[in-house]
Amino acid sequence: MQSDAVISHIVHWLNDYAQQAHAKGFVVGVSGGVDSAVVSTLAAQTGLDVLLLEMPIRQAADQVSRAQAHIADLHHRYPNVRSLRVDLTPTFEQFAQTVDVDENAYPSKQLALANSRSRLRMLTLYHYGQLNGLLVAGTGNKVEDFGVGFFTKYGDGGVDISPIGDLLKTQVYTLARALNVIQAIQDAVPTDGLWDTERTDEQQMGASYPELEWAMSIPPHQPLEHFTGRQQEVLSIYRRLNRAMQHKIQPIPVCPIPPEWLN
Repeated sequence: MQSDAVISHIVHWLNDYAQQAHAKGFVVGVSGGVDSAVVSTLAAQTGLDVLLLEMPIRQAADQVSRAQAHIADLHHRYPNVRSLRVDLTPTFEQFAQTVDVDENAYPSKQLALANSRSRLRMLTLYHYGQLNGLLVAGTGNKVEDFGVGFFTKYGDGGVDISPIGDLLKTQVYTLARALNVIQAIQDAVPTDGLWDTERTDEQQMGASYPELEWAMSIPPHQPLEHFTGRQQEVLSIYRRLNRAMQHKIQPIPVCPIPPEWLN
């Protein structure tokens, strides 16, 4: 991949979009993961106003330390970067208590709460974005957003722009190296950080990002029976997730009304 060309292209695209939107810059949620690290660095390179938000919700210590180290690194490298820590744990705990249900009766309770964490962060990003005249920059990559739908609808999927949405996860790592993202983030195992117990992305999806990228490259008409072993398993996982998440991947459906009924 031509990393320098891709970086320059995205930075120019961000600048052009902000200008068209009459925005002062960007607000980015920093999690301690590689996607948010790359997006925040690209945003910083625009020279526009960049607000980095750290929004812990019962966050693991290693995730917090990586996020803070990355923010400190960008502060040192880019004078247009500022940051704010908004501890959302008390807000989330109050929400969880208010909507509490019996988990035996509602087995998806923990998943719903995990998604609520992401949606609470989205509210916070848009709040500070509006206060400061900033666009919310998304951190989703191509595998998550258009392959397996590994994001929260109206959570981390609720953004104004998607700078790395056309990049595979492995390509995001390539950009991270080119952008000199701190090594701790480059070495960290990907996780969404939405659970009280540690759950890596691979554990949740059942396949690694390189495996899913391979599965994305297989034409949908190619029969599963053409593959064996782990390849067949991964392709089955990918196709199952892709089918199940179409309600997130595709635009919101609009019910068409026959024109003659509207006259």
